[in-house]
Amino acid sequence: MEFEFTKLEDEEFAFRNMKDDEVLAEISWTMLGDVMAVEHTFVSPTLRGQGVAKKLLDRAADYAREHDYKMEPICSYVVTAFERYDEYKDIKA
Repeated sequence: MEFEFTKLEDEEFAFRNMKDDEVLAEISWTMLGDVMAVEHTFVSPTLRGQGVAKKLLDRAADYAREHDYKMEPICSYVVTAFERYDEYKDIKA
């Protein structure tokens, strides 16, 4: 599954997967200096149970690493993932 980088507003960005103008999956954040404040993760009911939220988070984490950013988990999914998986320790703000 591919995720497209999207600028939403001034400092708000997302990775999305869309079909026919419908958002099927999305992780969004606000840039606060060099910190990505991850506020929202959404996966369409048609895709749930397939690990799509984790793939979104992994893509956002790769983006953070590519740009030397940190991530602040605000969204409940990301908060839980940061607690559960050690692989995000290097980018946690």
